[in-house]
Amino acid sequence: MREHNDLKKLFLAILLCSFCGFAGAQEYPFQDYKLPFEKRVDDLVSRLSLDEKVMQMLNSAPAIPRFKIPAYDWWNETLHGVARTPFKVTVFPQAIAMAATFNPSALYKMADYSALEGRAIYNKALALGRTNERYLGLTYWTPNINIFRDPRWGRGQETYGEDPYLTGTLGDAFVRGLQGDDPKYLKAAACAKHYAVHSGPEPLRHVFNTTVSAFDLWDTYLPAFEKLVTQSKVAGVMCAYNAFQGQPCCANDLLMTDILRRKWNFKGYVTSDCWAIDDFYKNHKTHPNAASAAADAVFHGTDLDCGTEAYKALITAVKTGIIKEKDIDVSVKRLFMIRFRLGMFDPPSMVKYANTPATVLENSEHKAHALKMARESMVLLRNESHTLPLKKNLRKIVVLGPNADNSISVLGNYNGIPSKITTVLAGIREKVGQQTNVVYQQAISFTNDTLLSYLDLDNEYRINGVQGFKSEYFNNTTLEGEPVLTRTEPRIENNWQEGEKIADKLTANHFSARYSTTFKPSASGSITFELNADDGYRFMINGKNVIDAWSRNRWGAKTYKLETVKDSVYNLVVEYWQGEGSANIRFKAGTFVKTDFNALTKSHADADAFVFVGGISPQLEGEEMKVDYPGFSGGDRTSIMLPAVQTALMKSLKETGKPIVFVMMTGSAIAIPWEAENIPAILNAWYGGQATGEAVADILFGDYSPSGRLPVTFYASDQDLGDFSDYSMSNRTYRYFKGKPLYGFGYGLSYSSFLYEKCVAPAVLKAGKGMEISVQVSNKGSVKSDEVVQLYQLNNQKSIKSAAKALKGFKRISLEPGESKLVKFSLKANDLAYVDQNGSKQFYKGSITLAIGGSQPDELAANSGNIIKKVIRVN
Repeated sequence: MREHNDLKKLFLAILLCSFCGFAGAQEYPFQDYKLPFEKRVDDLVSRLSLDEKVMQMLNSAPAIPRFKIPAYDWWNETLHGVARTPFKVTVFPQAIAMAATFNPSALYKMADYSALEGRAIYNKALALGRTNERYLGLTYWTPNINIFRDPRWGRGQETYGEDPYLTGTLGDAFVRGLQGDDPKYLKAAACAKHYAVHSGPEPLRHVFNTTVSAFDLWDTYLPAFEKLVTQSKVAGVMCAYNAFQGQPCCANDLLMTDILRRKWNFKGYVTSDCWAIDDFYKNHKTHPNAASAAADAVFHGTDLDCGTEAYKALITAVKTGIIKEKDIDVSVKRLFMIRFRLGMFDPPSMVKYANTPATVLENSEHKAHALKMARESMVLLRNESHTLPLKKNLRKIVVLGPNADNSISVLGNYNGIPSKITTVLAGIREKVGQQTNVVYQQAISFTNDTLLSYLDLDNEYRINGVQGFKSEYFNNTTLEGEPVLTRTEPRIENNWQEGEKIADKLTANHFSARYSTTFKPSASGSITFELNADDGYRFMINGKNVIDAWSRNRWGAKTYKLETVKDSVYNLVVEYWQGEGSANIRFKAGTFVKTDFNALTKSHADADAFVFVGGISPQLEGEEMKVDYPGFSGGDRTSIMLPAVQTALMKSLKETGKPIVFVMMTGSAIAIPWEAENIPAILNAWYGGQATGEAVADILFGDYSPSGRLPVTFYASDQDLGDFSDYSMSNRTYRYFKGKPLYGFGYGLSYSSFLYEKCVAPAVLKAGKGMEISVQVSNKGSVKSDEVVQLYQLNNQKSIKSAAKALKGFKRISLEPGESKLVKFSLKANDLAYVDQNGSKQFYKGSITLAIGGSQPDELAANSGNIIKKVIRVN
């Protein structure tokens, strides 16, 4: 304990030392922490030159040595735990999974824990003098509150689903948890993105222009942003890549000037999405050059340029009279205000978050909460004949599928790296122990039944007579100059977060590597080499370039088949470069083998149950990816159908007559019409974070009753979808869809059953007034379980264009067997209003209908209990 205290004192001394030089003498008013932030910011900006001001408007803001202002990089992420940091952190379920918890308090706590871990990381960076590095700061470009209007959008996994009310409620909880409750200082700075009307397609995001009606804009696309700006007091907003009504979002009259800055009176900072200002003149062609684009963005209130190129032209723009320096001052003041509010220029003793110790990283509370949220997020879609829960004393369980042992899928995207990841396979094995024979076979990939059967070639790779690869690392992305590190590595299987230390002289930050070896096959025949990497790579055999993916690839695997001659020597060279984000490269070799489904099922005739873990993966869906597998394009999907090979395998498993459990991982809705009719148990596990496997096993074996609810509509087929590029909300999401979904928004089964009764609501309501409504909910089953109580308003006035049904409230409660609880909702006047064709709020007159239960009023789950409806006359 004494050693721990000594280290803590040393750490605090380093922090104080990093601060002293700046504030000690207090030469200038901006250094006087007794003055209000406004006066300090005004004083500081008044002392800066034009060049210094402009450089502070870049995401990578340089130091200002004459005022002892340290460099700072604004770019950081904490979507579901601190992302892309070189330190080990707690990784919570992906955002769409957290939305499925319908639990704002859990989201608040997750954001609070993430902010604490972020503070600990920032304090480490400060002590090490690394505040100029990306992913180490306190300004997080999260949450993503775009509406998940179309399931094909690969980044929908980053959102809180398709409903504006749910999105706003969860986004509010996240912002309050992340920013803290200190009256003076921010714990961290949240940033609502991407403002606005942005949700794919990914390949078109830099060029497309969208126009929506005033009704759709205010009814669907803006409510969550309005809530976070006007009520949650979010520190930042990120404007989107695309154009809206012919103007880029970051220089949009309606969005930026009229609504954000004037109507909502937003005083925080706005950052562009990364390189979005460049899009003005390179892609949208709305501006002739960088100077005009940058000036227009600043005129419209975009303060920070992520991308560090376009805003450099502001110096020219001022000198040529396009923009005045006083306009630059407005943005620079907003930026410094955030840094002052984060306590970056005050003594650590004054800022309670500044002393957050490194011990908060992955502490027991955080890990327990990651497990809790994973459990609460998982949605039981089907459970015929009580297939689940499984018994723990089964003799043999066969676990199959591409996600069964996939540690990439469970982490989602925009993720950090924890010390321990539990896959579904690991979770099942830990749960049943040695008494059950758990057999694993991948059997198929996501889209193919022919897999590369890897060979153990470690002993056949030789470099200078030594087994392995000669590995040369360079402090640039072009393999130029002398390597800063040369060593021998037994294999190429590396995974680093950006900025993580690779060796004493090298961090994973814009570097490149060359791996060389010789291969001497022990027999003639064919062998397939496979390269898998995040970024660019080349593969050469005997000097010939056989694989060239020298651009950002995002875990795209490429293969090359070589016909070999026994005892011949083949010189192999792999070259790799890292761009943005993590650095991952894997090189293996083997032969392709087609899986025989009949042989597979016969070999497991003695199985007591099959658990197939499939779905899709962030290796297939995500941000602007180079993926060309069937059904996927550019990070988006071209089809929402479950890949056909997975259905084919499950059809073969069904013929065995054994119980089958389909554990589906995904960040978006998947159409599974055959499975919904034929597979007895289906659990949607999303990308559940570091504790995915443990949470799945808890549900499969009955240690936790499933309680997640769908935050998106699961459609039955591609035919249910309109044009992906059409942003009209007609026939989209549960609020406007005219068809029958496979599984509706708010749907989810339990191991228990519930009864709703004794609903109390006013019979008459005055227009423009709020109301109270309550209901008693009872657990009629035999197991403890959570229930998500959902309150909807139905539009029974067909003359009014509005959602057919809309979520107006929800509460998660926990009930013991036989227990009852009274659940109360307090609806404000605006909760009971609708948006007219001009985008203005109006109040219903005549009557409204409220429905309360465990699901949508017309999407009743088998054991979600009854639905109670109340018709209320509005005068």
